[in-house]
Amino acid sequence: MTVTSEQRYGEFVVVRRHEGQDHVAELVLDRPKAMNAVSTDMARSIAAACDALGADRDVRAAVLTSSHERAFCVGADLKERNSFTDADLVRQRPTARAAYTGVLELPMPVIAAVHGFALGGGFELALACDVIVADATAVVGLPEVSVGVIPGGGGTQLLPRRVGAARAAELVFSARRVEAAEARELGLVDELVEAGRDREEALALGARIAANSPVGLRAAKKALRLGQGLDLRAGLEVEDAAWRSVAFSGDRAEGVAAFNEKRRPDWPGE
Repeated sequence: MTVTSEQRYGEFVVVRRHEGQDHVAELVLDRPKAMNAVSTDMARSIAAACDALGADRDVRAAVLTSSHERAFCVGADLKERNSFTDADLVRQRPTARAAYTGVLELPMPVIAAVHGFALGGGFELALACDVIVADATAVVGLPEVSVGVIPGGGGTQLLPRRVGAARAAELVFSARRVEAAEARELGLVDELVEAGRDREEALALGARIAANSPVGLRAAKKALRLGQGLDLRAGLEVEDAAWRSVAFSGDRAEGVAAFNEKRRPDWPGE
Protein backbone atom coordinates (compact mmCIF):
# COMPACT_ATOMS: atom_id res chain seq x y z
CA MET A 1 0.00 0.00 0.00
CA THR A 2 1.61 3.24 -1.18
CA VAL A 3 1.84 6.11 1.32
CA THR A 4 0.83 9.38 -0.32
CA SER A 5 1.39 11.67 2.66
CA GLU A 6 2.85 11.44 6.12
CA GLN A 7 2.74 13.83 9.06
CA ARG A 8 4.74 13.15 12.20
CA TYR A 9 3.63 14.37 15.61
CA GLY A 10 6.63 14.42 17.88
CA GLU A 11 8.91 11.39 17.77
CA PHE A 12 6.39 8.62 18.34
CA VAL A 13 3.18 9.20 16.34
CA VAL A 14 2.62 9.32 12.58
CA VAL A 15 -0.51 10.03 10.53
CA ARG A 16 -0.45 8.50 7.06
CA ARG A 17 -2.68 8.64 4.01
CA HIS A 18 -2.60 5.93 1.35
CA GLU A 19 -3.10 5.75 -2.38
CA GLY A 20 -6.67 4.74 -3.21
CA GLN A 21 -7.87 5.55 0.32
CA ASP A 22 -8.17 9.31 0.11
CA HIS A 23 -10.58 9.67 3.03
CA VAL A 24 -8.95 7.20 5.45
CA ALA A 25 -6.24 8.31 7.87
CA GLU A 26 -3.89 5.83 9.55
CA LEU A 27 -2.82 6.91 13.03
CA VAL A 28 0.36 4.96 13.79
CA LEU A 29 1.79 4.36 17.26
CA ASP A 30 5.50 4.42 16.46
CA ARG A 31 7.64 3.84 19.52
CA PRO A 32 8.88 0.34 18.68
CA LYS A 33 11.87 0.31 21.04
CA ALA A 34 9.44 0.48 23.98
CA MET A 35 6.63 -1.62 22.46
CA ASN A 36 4.66 1.63 22.21
CA ALA A 37 4.63 2.22 25.96
CA VAL A 38 2.90 5.57 26.40
CA SER A 39 5.36 8.09 27.80
CA THR A 40 4.50 11.72 28.53
CA ASP A 41 5.89 12.77 25.15
CA MET A 42 3.99 10.05 23.33
CA ALA A 43 0.74 10.96 25.10
CA ARG A 44 1.22 14.56 24.07
CA SER A 45 1.77 13.47 20.46
CA ILE A 46 -1.33 11.25 20.40
CA ALA A 47 -3.44 14.17 21.61
CA ALA A 48 -1.93 16.53 19.02
CA ALA A 49 -2.50 14.06 16.18
CA CYS A 50 -6.12 13.55 17.27
CA ASP A 51 -6.70 17.32 17.41
CA ALA A 52 -5.47 17.61 13.83
CA LEU A 53 -7.52 14.63 12.62
CA GLY A 54 -10.66 15.88 14.31
CA ALA A 55 -10.38 19.18 12.48
CA ASP A 56 -9.78 17.56 9.07
CA ARG A 57 -13.17 17.39 7.34
CA ASP A 58 -11.64 15.30 4.56
CA VAL A 59 -11.12 12.33 6.89
CA ARG A 60 -14.15 10.03 7.02
CA ALA A 61 -12.56 7.13 8.91
CA ALA A 62 -9.40 6.64 10.96
CA VAL A 63 -7.45 3.47 11.73
CA LEU A 64 -5.25 3.21 14.82
CA THR A 65 -2.27 0.92 14.17
CA SER A 66 1.13 -0.04 15.57
CA SER A 67 4.57 -0.12 13.96
CA HIS A 68 5.78 -2.83 16.37
CA GLU A 69 5.66 -6.43 15.14
CA ARG A 70 4.72 -7.99 18.50
CA ALA A 71 2.66 -5.34 20.23
CA PHE A 72 -0.11 -2.85 19.67
CA CYS A 73 0.72 -0.99 22.88
CA VAL A 74 1.81 -2.28 26.30
CA GLY A 75 0.28 0.62 28.22
CA ALA A 76 1.81 3.37 30.32
CA ASP A 77 5.58 3.76 30.37
CA LEU A 78 6.25 2.33 33.84
CA LYS A 79 9.99 2.95 33.53
CA GLU A 80 9.24 6.65 33.20
CA ARG A 81 6.65 6.46 35.97
CA ASN A 82 9.20 4.83 38.28
CA SER A 83 11.16 8.08 38.32
CA PHE A 84 8.12 10.26 39.07
CA THR A 85 7.49 12.03 42.32
CA ASP A 86 3.88 12.40 43.42
CA ALA A 87 3.97 15.94 42.07
CA ASP A 88 5.25 14.68 38.70
CA LEU A 89 2.38 12.21 38.50
CA VAL A 90 -0.17 14.91 39.24
CA ARG A 91 1.33 17.17 36.58
CA GLN A 92 1.35 14.37 34.00
CA ARG A 93 -2.26 13.28 34.54
CA PRO A 94 -3.91 15.88 32.24
CA THR A 95 -1.45 15.00 29.48
CA ALA A 96 -2.18 11.30 29.80
CA ARG A 97 -5.93 11.86 29.86
CA ALA A 98 -5.75 14.04 26.76
CA ALA A 99 -4.30 11.14 24.76
CA TYR A 100 -7.13 8.75 25.59
CA THR A 101 -9.91 11.32 25.28
CA GLY A 102 -8.33 12.49 22.03
CA VAL A 103 -8.96 9.08 20.47
CA LEU A 104 -12.33 8.70 22.17
CA GLU A 105 -13.62 12.05 20.95
CA LEU A 106 -12.56 11.77 17.31
CA PRO A 107 -15.73 12.69 15.40
CA MET A 108 -15.34 10.12 12.63
CA PRO A 109 -15.48 6.31 12.97
CA VAL A 110 -12.22 4.89 14.33
CA ILE A 111 -10.99 1.30 13.99
CA ALA A 112 -8.21 -0.23 16.08
CA ALA A 113 -5.92 -2.78 14.42
CA VAL A 114 -4.60 -4.93 17.26
CA HIS A 115 -1.91 -7.59 17.22
CA GLY A 116 0.30 -8.88 20.01
CA PHE A 117 0.05 -7.19 23.37
CA ALA A 118 -2.64 -4.58 24.01
CA LEU A 119 -2.43 -4.18 27.75
CA GLY A 120 -3.46 -1.53 30.24
CA GLY A 121 -3.45 1.84 28.55
CA GLY A 122 -2.79 0.08 25.25
CA PHE A 123 -6.08 -1.79 25.46
CA GLU A 124 -7.76 1.43 26.63
CA LEU A 125 -6.63 3.14 23.41
CA ALA A 126 -8.31 0.29 21.50
CA LEU A 127 -11.44 0.53 23.67
CA ALA A 128 -11.65 4.23 22.79
CA CYS A 129 -12.15 3.22 19.15
CA ASP A 130 -15.51 2.27 17.66
CA VAL A 131 -14.44 -1.12 16.28
CA ILE A 132 -11.53 -3.38 17.25
CA VAL A 133 -10.05 -5.70 14.63
CA ALA A 134 -7.61 -8.15 16.21
CA ASP A 135 -5.42 -10.84 14.74
CA ALA A 136 -4.77 -14.30 16.17
CA THR A 137 -1.70 -13.12 18.12
CA ALA A 138 -3.60 -10.52 20.14
CA VAL A 139 -3.43 -10.58 23.94
CA VAL A 140 -5.55 -7.97 25.71
CA GLY A 141 -6.20 -7.01 29.29
CA LEU A 142 -6.35 -4.36 31.98
CA PRO A 143 -3.72 -5.43 34.54
CA GLU A 144 -3.46 -2.11 36.41
CA VAL A 145 -4.50 -3.41 39.85
CA SER A 146 -1.49 -5.75 39.73
CA VAL A 147 0.78 -2.68 39.96
CA GLY A 148 -1.31 -0.79 42.49
CA VAL A 149 -3.41 1.49 40.30
CA ILE A 150 -6.64 1.22 38.31
CA PRO A 151 -7.40 1.54 34.60
CA GLY A 152 -7.24 5.30 34.23
CA GLY A 153 -7.55 5.79 30.48
CA GLY A 154 -11.26 5.05 30.33
CA GLY A 155 -11.11 1.32 30.98
CA THR A 156 -13.46 1.18 33.97
CA GLN A 157 -16.11 2.98 31.92
CA LEU A 158 -15.57 1.66 28.41
CA LEU A 159 -15.11 -2.02 29.21
CA PRO A 160 -18.48 -2.52 30.99
CA ARG A 161 -20.18 -0.78 28.09
CA ARG A 162 -18.76 -3.52 25.88
CA VAL A 163 -19.12 -6.63 28.01
CA GLY A 164 -21.36 -5.76 30.96
CA ALA A 165 -20.56 -4.82 34.54
CA ALA A 166 -19.91 -8.30 35.97
CA ARG A 167 -17.58 -9.43 33.18
CA ALA A 168 -15.70 -6.14 33.29
CA ALA A 169 -15.32 -6.48 37.05
CA GLU A 170 -13.87 -9.98 36.71
CA LEU A 171 -11.37 -8.84 34.10
CA VAL A 172 -10.29 -5.72 35.99
CA PHE A 173 -10.11 -7.35 39.43
CA SER A 174 -8.22 -10.43 38.21
CA ALA A 175 -5.84 -8.38 36.02
CA ARG A 176 -5.73 -11.37 33.70
CA ARG A 177 -4.58 -11.37 30.10
CA VAL A 178 -7.01 -12.66 27.49
CA GLU A 179 -5.84 -14.29 24.28
CA ALA A 180 -7.42 -13.62 20.92
CA ALA A 181 -10.02 -16.39 20.65
CA GLU A 182 -11.46 -15.78 24.11
CA ALA A 183 -11.29 -12.02 23.57
CA ARG A 184 -13.52 -12.41 20.52
CA GLU A 185 -15.87 -14.72 22.40
CA LEU A 186 -16.22 -12.24 25.27
CA GLY A 187 -16.67 -9.23 22.98
CA LEU A 188 -13.39 -7.61 23.97
CA VAL A 189 -12.62 -7.37 20.25
CA ASP A 190 -15.08 -7.25 17.37
CA GLU A 191 -13.39 -9.04 14.48
CA LEU A 192 -10.76 -11.77 14.63
CA VAL A 193 -8.52 -12.25 11.59
CA GLU A 194 -5.49 -14.34 10.68
CA ALA A 195 -2.13 -13.46 12.19
CA GLY A 196 -0.55 -10.48 10.48
CA ARG A 197 -3.75 -9.27 8.82
CA ASP A 198 -5.16 -6.90 11.44
CA ARG A 199 -3.86 -3.71 9.82
CA GLU A 200 -4.84 -4.76 6.30
CA GLU A 201 -8.35 -5.75 7.36
CA ALA A 202 -8.83 -2.63 9.48
CA LEU A 203 -7.76 -0.36 6.63
CA ALA A 204 -10.11 -2.21 4.28
CA LEU A 205 -12.96 -1.71 6.73
CA GLY A 206 -12.00 1.95 6.99
CA ALA A 207 -12.23 2.28 3.21
CA ARG A 208 -15.70 0.69 3.17
CA ILE A 209 -16.85 3.08 5.89
CA ALA A 210 -15.31 6.09 4.15
CA ALA A 211 -17.37 5.41 1.02
CA ASN A 212 -20.41 6.65 2.94
CA SER A 213 -21.61 10.16 3.71
CA PRO A 214 -19.16 12.03 5.95
CA VAL A 215 -22.03 14.05 7.39
CA GLY A 216 -24.00 10.89 8.06
CA LEU A 217 -21.03 9.08 9.60
CA ARG A 218 -20.25 11.84 12.08
CA ALA A 219 -23.89 12.27 13.04
CA ALA A 220 -24.40 8.53 13.46
CA LYS A 221 -21.30 8.29 15.69
CA LYS A 222 -22.50 11.19 17.79
CA ALA A 223 -25.92 9.58 18.25
CA LEU A 224 -24.38 6.23 19.17
CA ARG A 225 -22.02 7.77 21.70
CA LEU A 226 -24.43 10.24 23.31
CA GLY A 227 -27.20 7.65 23.53
CA GLN A 228 -25.16 5.17 25.56
CA GLY A 229 -26.49 4.80 29.06
CA LEU A 230 -29.66 6.81 28.47
CA ASP A 231 -33.13 5.38 28.81
CA LEU A 232 -34.90 4.64 25.53
CA ARG A 233 -36.98 7.81 25.44
CA ALA A 234 -33.95 10.04 26.02
CA GLY A 235 -31.90 8.04 23.52
CA LEU A 236 -34.53 8.51 20.85
CA GLU A 237 -34.37 12.27 21.43
CA VAL A 238 -30.61 12.12 20.87
CA GLU A 239 -31.24 10.20 17.66
CA ASP A 240 -33.86 12.70 16.50
CA ALA A 241 -31.46 15.60 17.04
CA ALA A 242 -28.80 13.78 15.02
CA TRP A 243 -31.33 13.03 12.27
CA ARG A 244 -32.28 16.71 12.07
CA SER A 245 -28.61 17.65 11.72
CA VAL A 246 -28.34 15.60 8.51
CA ALA A 247 -31.87 15.63 7.06
CA PHE A 248 -31.39 18.96 5.28
CA SER A 249 -27.73 18.54 4.38
CA GLY A 250 -26.13 18.47 0.98
CA ASP A 251 -25.08 14.89 1.63
CA ARG A 252 -28.70 13.81 2.15
CA ALA A 253 -29.76 15.47 -1.10
CA GLU A 254 -26.87 13.90 -3.00
CA GLY A 255 -27.44 10.48 -1.48
CA VAL A 256 -31.10 10.39 -2.48
CA ALA A 257 -30.32 11.72 -5.98
CA ALA A 258 -27.53 9.18 -6.51
CA PHE A 259 -29.78 6.32 -5.41
CA ASN A 260 -32.49 7.31 -7.87
CA GLU A 261 -30.01 7.89 -10.68
CA LYS A 262 -28.28 4.56 -9.97
CA ARG A 263 -24.81 6.06 -9.54
CA ARG A 264 -22.24 6.46 -6.81
CA PRO A 265 -22.77 9.57 -4.70
CA ASP A 266 -20.31 12.44 -4.85
CA TRP A 267 -20.57 13.59 -1.27
CA PRO A 268 -20.31 17.37 -0.74
CA GLY A 269 -19.55 16.70 2.94
CA GLU A 270 -21.91 19.36 4.24
